[in-house]
Amino acid sequence: MIRDVDSGNNREENNDGNTNLSHGTGILFHRVYRVSGLFGFVREGSTETSKLSHQEGYEKAYTNWLNAGSTSFFSSLALHIAVIVLLGFTPLFQASDEDNLVIVSSRQNEIEEEFRIIDELEASDVIHDEIGANSFYEERLADSSSRVFSDEPEIPNPVDVLPDPAGDMIVSSLFNQPKAPLDNVALQKGRVGEGVQGTDGAVDRLTFEILSAIEDRPTLVVWMFDQSGSLIRQRQQIRERFDRIYEELGIVISKRDREITDDERKERPLLTSVIGFGNEVKLFLEEPTDDLDEIKNAVDSLPIDTTGVEKPFTAVELAVERFKVLRRSNRDGGPQRNVILVLVTDERGDDIDKLDSAIKSCRRYGLPVYIIGTPAPLGREHILVKYVDPDPTYDQSPQWAEVDAGPESLMPEMVRFGFSGNFQEEPVIDSGFGPYGLTRLAFETGGIFFTVHPNRKVNREVGSGEIEPFASDIRRFFDPNVMSRYRPDYLSLQEYEKKLKSSPLRSSLVSAALLSAPTLDRPTTRFIKRSDAQLAGELTKAQQDAAKLEPALTRLADILESGLKVREGEITPRWRAGFDLAMGRVLAQKVRTETYNAMLAKAKRGMPFVDFKNNTWVLSPADEISVGSKWEREADLAKSLLQDVINQHPETPWSYLASQELKVPLGWAWKEEYTNLEPPGVPSPPGNNNNTPAPSVDEQKKMLAKPPSRPIPKL
Repeated sequence: MIRDVDSGNNREENNDGNTNLSHGTGILFHRVYRVSGLFGFVREGSTETSKLSHQEGYEKAYTNWLNAGSTSFFSSLALHIAVIVLLGFTPLFQASDEDNLVIVSSRQNEIEEEFRIIDELEASDVIHDEIGANSFYEERLADSSSRVFSDEPEIPNPVDVLPDPAGDMIVSSLFNQPKAPLDNVALQKGRVGEGVQGTDGAVDRLTFEILSAIEDRPTLVVWMFDQSGSLIRQRQQIRERFDRIYEELGIVISKRDREITDDERKERPLLTSVIGFGNEVKLFLEEPTDDLDEIKNAVDSLPIDTTGVEKPFTAVELAVERFKVLRRSNRDGGPQRNVILVLVTDERGDDIDKLDSAIKSCRRYGLPVYIIGTPAPLGREHILVKYVDPDPTYDQSPQWAEVDAGPESLMPEMVRFGFSGNFQEEPVIDSGFGPYGLTRLAFETGGIFFTVHPNRKVNREVGSGEIEPFASDIRRFFDPNVMSRYRPDYLSLQEYEKKLKSSPLRSSLVSAALLSAPTLDRPTTRFIKRSDAQLAGELTKAQQDAAKLEPALTRLADILESGLKVREGEITPRWRAGFDLAMGRVLAQKVRTETYNAMLAKAKRGMPFVDFKNNTWVLSPADEISVGSKWEREADLAKSLLQDVINQHPETPWSYLASQELKVPLGWAWKEEYTNLEPPGVPSPPGNNNNTPAPSVDEQKKMLAKPPSRPIPKL
């Protein structure tokens, strides 16, 4: 029976054998028919099947398939099943492998690392904004690994060695970094802003650097001394320190050693030479020596230069020219000696035009320059030094002499003002770094610049009585660890100018710093009214004094305005702090000056006294600005900028100056007082009309015995 798919009824049909198809068989046949047709099993009668009705086609195809393709289909199916079963039993016929391969790591002959306890740790409380070799701490981070070198670099770099007329020199044209005291190319710059309180601290650190160089190979140290009168005491301190240097290095010369030959002396681990410089530069030890007495005598023989001219960069070039021969390669392929230059001075130098050539020479032959100098005042070229005559037979009273000690940057980067509210001149404060030229020399050659000041007391005022003889008049110092983030740009003039042109903020700051910044210095604030005309005249005169300052202040504000527009894009702490301080102070001075003028104009229009007894108007600094909304907006911007400096750059010179500026109110207020106009009486003579007794004979002799004084030499 076949179920009619369309009608759902069962019917019976005979077909070559009268085969009866059940309901289930029909459905199965329907599915097999479709599959077999795809694979070509339905061959015979295919054309005929297409002509049959829907149901008849099913029956015809089924019959043809059973007759023609069933044998092939089932034979293929049986064969495939047999193959699959055979493959499944294959592992059972294989011999089991009991020897499994196990990979283990052996601990035999393993060398255990020695456990070393670190006795000393140094930590900094400063939060670093950036880390890595490209951060503002790159010189310190690089220094931590600069003493460790592998025998063979992981990435070899070819070095082009240039011939030198003096012989086979260790000269590199590929690398820009110095190679001394070690032969390896140190991928670091020098260190700057190493503040120490005394010369001894700098010399102790130098002893360590010399020892490191000696461990590498024999070393020559060339001491270069400033011969100016202001450096007498410092030269003497270093000279007395020579004994300890040699003792710590374990190279004390005995009498027997003094009799060695010149060839034997050349093999000594440490040799020393001395150069003096002032207006002239001279080599005081023609041949390097390790004789302490000879070294000390050379330092003692340095004459005082009274010309006031110092040529440190010329002295460096002389040292390089004289001792570059020691950088000639020896049997092991390295230089004969390491050569270290130590320059001692308290000024910036008058031959700055030789800076670039001195740097080039030192880098070419791998000579690091270590400088024992003084801190540069922030944004200033000149500073006062407390001078006491070195000869005790002369008057020992302190005197103040001006020296060239700054600024710390290539160009001025700070607009200088006074504090008009309390009428104080801007204090001289430490920049945290040495003079630009000398500091760059140490930085570019891989040396260290030590800023030495005996009165270095961080974050507190230094009184004038605390300043020691031959020390500079600096009233405020700052933590070197904090200041390391605010290092100036030690670049050539061309590179510096290129960076300025690329930044409106930086160029506007330098342009403003090059101009003179006027200050409302001790303005008239007390006006006595004797008559209306007399009061109006005095008010007008005070207005004229203020009006003279306004154009210059307006010009400064206009120059800095271009930098204010791109202020948020400046990420360098030094430039950001310098600009915010300059813009805030310029606006503060502008508001004070212009509101002072406006308050005088208000008084000229007439102001009655509340108390009829009073006759005096007093103009006092006040936070309130009552003469115009324009000045209120400028005052708010000034306060905001100055407060940002305090918040974002704490414990820095810029933060200190911003806090001092904010102590002075930006506005003014009138107050009335009474002034007694009656002339004072004649004062009675002191001592009840008794005559002052004459000094005794002994006192007169003491007065006559006062030592003579002489003028300060040029420093």
